[in-house]
Amino acid sequence: MKIFPKIKDYFLSRSKNYLIIGVNAAIIVLIIGGVLINHYYFKNKKVEQDVLSAASQAVTSKDIYIKFLFEIYDKIKENYWDNIADAQLTKLYQAGSEKLVGTQFNLKSSDKVGVEEMLDGILKGFDEAQKKEFTVKLASIVVANLQPFGRSGLYTTRDEQNLKNEVLNANPNKDLYAQLDASKDSSAETLKQNFENKSAQLEKEAATSTEAAKELEKVKYAYDVLTDTSKKERYDSMGAEPTIFTKLITPEIVHLYIKRFSPTTLDEFVAAVNKVDKGDKLQVMILDLRGNIGGSIDLLPYLLGPFIGNDRYAYDFFRKGESIPFKTKTGWLQGLVRYKEMVILADGQSQSTAELLVATLKKYNVGIFVGKKTKGWGTIERVFPLETQIDSSEKYSMFLVHTLTLSDDNQPIEGRGVEPTISIDSADWKKQLFAYFRNNDLVRAVEDLWAQSPAEFSN
Repeated sequence: MKIFPKIKDYFLSRSKNYLIIGVNAAIIVLIIGGVLINHYYFKNKKVEQDVLSAASQAVTSKDIYIKFLFEIYDKIKENYWDNIADAQLTKLYQAGSEKLVGTQFNLKSSDKVGVEEMLDGILKGFDEAQKKEFTVKLASIVVANLQPFGRSGLYTTRDEQNLKNEVLNANPNKDLYAQLDASKDSSAETLKQNFENKSAQLEKEAATSTEAAKELEKVKYAYDVLTDTSKKERYDSMGAEPTIFTKLITPEIVHLYIKRFSPTTLDEFVAAVNKVDKGDKLQVMILDLRGNIGGSIDLLPYLLGPFIGNDRYAYDFFRKGESIPFKTKTGWLQGLVRYKEMVILADGQSQSTAELLVATLKKYNVGIFVGKKTKGWGTIERVFPLETQIDSSEKYSMFLVHTLTLSDDNQPIEGRGVEPTISIDSADWKKQLFAYFRNNDLVRAVEDLWAQSPAEFSN
């Protein structure tokens, strides 16, 4: 069913040369003809196969750049979130080519046939290095100009690895052991001794040095990660740093900060909730998603289950003109039952998976969303491998917007964000929050947390 018929209006508002092939095709025909005519002279079957193979490779080599560009064309048609027409996609190829060569082109047809003829004409005067450069640049322009602009792209092997590290919350350039002047083989006693020595020195300097104060926080963070068994295990095996941080503000109020969503976040969440599930005083949670840039959206049906129950309709994706409903895949978490009051914090830097989580919790009235409208990054991207490659030293893939996410009002999050129940910019936001819970301690806790940067909760 169509969810919002004006979605397209919304987004609107916001390779090889035939001449070269002709010459070489004639040569190839002569070669193949010669092979057929002289078939009986080839006593060695391997020689015949080698000649035919060489001819076949010549044809493949001549077509490789257009094949590369057209594989991208086909994968966009199949996997892009919208039903993009040939005329629209052809226009991107045309505009990109005009930008690169500084010449206007009149395509005979708004389809792949017209694009191929244009590319043949462009590539005929290029050497191999120029063809490769043109092909990569054109592919990048076409993919980047798909709506939302700049969200998709042509990826190198390094880009893919960086994406994997980002999703995993792993920074290969950061060494927590080095923060404590230690190594992976250091004993627990060594870590403790080094921490005490470094922190003692930095505490003296922190009174007069901002840099020393920052360094002290990093040392404390490294020690916290490397002395927690589960956190250390994840860091040692995958390089993954924690994504969830908890702190008791008062005996009644806990602050749970989710920095981002990674494959480890669900386990971290359950562990964090269970860790503070003690006594009978704790009954208020402040779930903080400020600055959360999203991440692994596949875990959301599992993360929402503890809040709203198992097999519950949670949210919709939107793709190719149709909505796709998703249900939760886990049930209630006993450690969450104690919370009678919940405040959800988010801001203009909360995006992607974080926005969808906020929208769903808001829809189910799980908590009161206090803060600012979220960023409005409501797309899901996927990496699509390419079979055709044009560079033996580089492997390209396509990073493509595959799906849109819908907010609690069944409209796209993209470009709109999720509106807070209580805007922190309202002069009377504290009065509004008090009206919900009649809890002055909670209001003060939210006020104090909002005054702090989320970076202060984790390093």
